[in-house]
Amino acid sequence: MDLVLSYSPPLNKKCSPLVLKDDEDVAALLASRSDSTCKIPLGVIVEHTEVCAYEKSSQESSDDSDGSHDGFRDNYFDVDYCDSEPTDVGSLRQKLPVFRNVERTENDNGASVTQPAEGNPVVDPFCDPKVRGGSLLNRNANHRQATYVVIGEQVAPQYVGVEKGPGPKGVQTFARTKLGAQISYYKAWRGRKHAHTLIRGSPEQSFHILPSYFHMLEKLNPGTVTRIEVDGESRFKYLFLAFGVAIRGFRYMRKVVGIDGTFLKGQYQGVLLVATAQDGNGQCYPLAWGIVDSENEDAWTWFLTQLKEVIGDTDELALISDRAPSIKKAISIVFEKAHHGACAWYVAQNIKNKFKCADIMGSYWSAINAYRCEDFAAYMTEISHRYPRVAEYLENEVGFEKWSRCYYPGLRYNITTTNMVESLNSIRIVAMVITAPLTPSRESEFRPRFAQSNGRHTLQLNSVTYHVKGGELEGVVDIFNKTCTCKEFDIDKLPCVHAIAAAHHAQVSVYSLVSPYYTKEYYVLAYGETIYPVGSQ
Repeated sequence: MDLVLSYSPPLNKKCSPLVLKDDEDVAALLASRSDSTCKIPLGVIVEHTEVCAYEKSSQESSDDSDGSHDGFRDNYFDVDYCDSEPTDVGSLRQKLPVFRNVERTENDNGASVTQPAEGNPVVDPFCDPKVRGGSLLNRNANHRQATYVVIGEQVAPQYVGVEKGPGPKGVQTFARTKLGAQISYYKAWRGRKHAHTLIRGSPEQSFHILPSYFHMLEKLNPGTVTRIEVDGESRFKYLFLAFGVAIRGFRYMRKVVGIDGTFLKGQYQGVLLVATAQDGNGQCYPLAWGIVDSENEDAWTWFLTQLKEVIGDTDELALISDRAPSIKKAISIVFEKAHHGACAWYVAQNIKNKFKCADIMGSYWSAINAYRCEDFAAYMTEISHRYPRVAEYLENEVGFEKWSRCYYPGLRYNITTTNMVESLNSIRIVAMVITAPLTPSRESEFRPRFAQSNGRHTLQLNSVTYHVKGGELEGVVDIFNKTCTCKEFDIDKLPCVHAIAAAHHAQVSVYSLVSPYYTKEYYVLAYGETIYPVGSQ
C-alpha cells in the first residue's frame, strides 16, 4: 500500500498527486514544493506534519479548474471531511500535505495505476481517528509549528525576574491552556531551556562576557576581588569572587570559615566552591565563591590561595571542611597558621556508612558538644564499650583535635559543622530592628542563664577571681581573662551561669563579658554596606 500526497496550489492549477513510499528521508518531503514524486516513511510524515486537512480527489480538482471558488478553497485544502471551521487553521493550511491511502494495480494494458484503497481511509495524524472531526487545535506532542523554540519564546516572560519559573510540567500546562497544543515532556523541557537562553543567554555567552562582568563588579563595589584563570589555550579554568562588602564585613565575624563544594549541573558542569563565615546570630555569611573543574588538590590550592589574600592567615583563624584528602593537603600548603577542623556532620555520615551504627550517634554528638575533657572521656568510654572500632576510628584516623570541641587547638566557638545555610534576605531585615544588646539568637540563649545563676553562692578569691558554688557543677571564674573552669565561657565567649553569678557579685555588667561578635553593633556593621548589581549590558 502506497501513500498519496497532494499539496494545495490554487484549485484552478492542475496538480498530479505525489506517491510516497516508506524508504526515503524526511528531508525529501520538506524540500519538495512542486509536482514530483518522493518516498518517505508514513510514521515520519505523521510525526512531522502539523495540520489535519483533507483534499478531494484529483478528478474533482480538475473539474473545478474554472477557478469559480471562494477565497478559502482557491488557496487551501478542501475540508469536506473535517467538522472544524476553516478559520481554525488560518494561513498555516497553505502548502501543507494531505494523506490518503491508495493501492497500486495494473490495468488491462499492463500499466501501473494508483487507485484509492478500499474504503479510502484518510491518514489523520492530528485528530483522534475514533472521533472524526476533532478540533484542529487539539494537537499532539509532535506538532511541527509548536516547536520547542516557539514554546520557549512564548513562555520566556515567565522566567523574567524570578528565581526558577515553571518547570517542564508547568510549560506543558502553559502550552495546553495558552497555546492549545499538547506537547511532550521532552519538548517542554527543551522549551524551558530555550526560554532560559533567551532571558539569561547561553553558557558560551556568559563565559564570553565574564571578564567584563567582573570589571564592572569591581568598579561598582570597591574592594571586590575577582580572579579568572585560563589554561594554555586561553580556555576558562577557574574563577574566584569575593565582594568588598563581605571582606570588610568579615571583621565583625568570628574567625571561623567553612569551606565546601557542590557539583554544577550546567552544560559544562564543574564544581562551585564556597567559603562562608557565621555571623553573631548563627546565620550564613558568604565570603567567597569559586568555580573549578573538580575538587582536586590543584583546584583547592588555587581557590584557598585567593581566599588567603582576602581573609589573611592567623592563629585565630579556623577552617572547617570535610575530610577530603585534596582539601586537607591544600590547607596545609596554603595556610601555615590557621587551624583545620573536620565537619562533625561529615564524620557522623562516615561512621554510619562505614560501621553501620546509627544508634551510637547520640553519644557521638554529646562527645562533640562536651566542653570539659572529663565529660568527653566519659562519652568516648561509652562509645568504646559498644563499638571499639568506631572509637579507634575517631581517635586515630580522624583525631580528637579535629572534631571535638574540648580538644580543638584553636578557637572554634560553638561551630562544629559547615552547615551554615540561612537566608540573607531575612538577615538584613532582622539586623535593622534589634533592640536588645545582643543578637536575637544569643539573647534567647543568654537570658535563661540569668535565671539559673540565681541562688548560686559566690566567694571572691581575689580582685578578679570568684568561686561559684551551687547547681550540678561548681566553677571558678576569672572575669578579667573571661574564663571559667566549666570551659563554656572559654570556648563560646558567652558568659556561663558561673560568670553571670560572679559578675553580679562584682557589680560588673554581664554584657561587658560577652564577645563583641555577638553584639548588636557588630551585627549591624556586618550588614551596613550594599552590594550594587551590574545591571544590563
